Amino acid sequence: MSSGGRAAQLKHTGLRPGWTTGACATAATTAAYTALLTGEFPDPVTITLPKGQTPAFALAAEHLGPDAAMAAVVKDAGDDPDVTHGALIRSTVRLLPAGSGVVFRAGEGVGTVTLPGLPLEVGEPAINPVPRQLMRAHVAEVAAAHGGTGDVEVTISVDDGAEIARSTWNPRIGILGGLSILGTTGVVVPYSCSAWIDSIRRGVDVARAGGLTHVAGCTGSTSERTVTELYDLPEIALLDMGDFAGAVLKYVRRHPVDRLTICGGFAKLSKLAAGHLDLHSARSQVDKTFLAELARTGGASESLAQEIADANTGLAALRLCEAAGVPLGDLVAARARDEALAVLRGAPVSVDVVCIDRAGAVVGRSAVAGP
Repeated sequence: MSSGGRAAQLKHTGLRPGWTTGACATAATTAAYTALLTGEFPDPVTITLPKGQTPAFALAAEHLGPDAAMAAVVKDAGDDPDVTHGALIRSTVRLLPAGSGVVFRAGEGVGTVTLPGLPLEVGEPAINPVPRQLMRAHVAEVAAAHGGTGDVEVTISVDDGAEIARSTWNPRIGILGGLSILGTTGVVVPYSCSAWIDSIRRGVDVARAGGLTHVAGCTGSTSERTVTELYDLPEIALLDMGDFAGAVLKYVRRHPVDRLTICGGFAKLSKLAAGHLDLHSARSQVDKTFLAELARTGGASESLAQEIADANTGLAALRLCEAAGVPLGDLVAARARDEALAVLRGAPVSVDVVCIDRAGAVVGRSAVAGP
């Protein structure tokens, strides 16, 4: 039987994956800190990603000073039309006193968080939690190998990052001055509408051929992990739908399975709840007014509803409701399930929806419902 799941879908598309800005920043940081401790830059520099891949990165620039070292790599996004493809990502590592830990700074071209609702505090460099964790782990490895303390200041910068960021959503969500350093797996999954939708269809076919009665459409690797933990599903049951919720639903309508679970980030699934079938940020946005109306049905006061409507992000709206005891996550999950059932048009498929946060924690869940 053919294999399925995310890896099989990627193979089926024939598209070449790339590396996230977080992976590139980690490689540059590893090279710079190694040079600071040994006097030599490893080139290429190899890192270990969260899922065990060990890519090697060639250095595009390097400089070693008495108390700091800088290394840079060029981001390769593979076959994905990523606006950061080809960007030069630099890491400057400076030694700090013992006990300081790893301190992150935003250099030229990396943004700073100015509004609440993101997974970083206001005032922090826009270096997301997973890339920070990855860099800390590699700093610790280099320190252990070469007799360092692991106490360093890491400044990440991106050449022309402020200009590139104008083509992203960063300015609208309060990340000012440049790009975000992103990535949960370190790997950029290439985006192609026709190739990816075709891979979703093949994923459904493989699951059905394997006799599976329960499949899960997931928006990414974190949601795949969550549904696997919740339902103990095999890999071939996992459909990496990305942003293409409509593609999953329309194909399953014609090629039914007994049960479909849809799992993804709260913000993305709030778009499905509002009736959007393409969840990509370029083609649909989180509607905070819709979320405010939904929250009212769950007992939100008028003042809370207004705060939700004015929130910076979907996550910020969710946190407001959590603090007030309003089950917005469950309400979004239930509405998204109902929208999915509407697309299925009475096909013999039961549906449930699971909303998660960036860490994979369940923040909303619907009951299972069918035609």
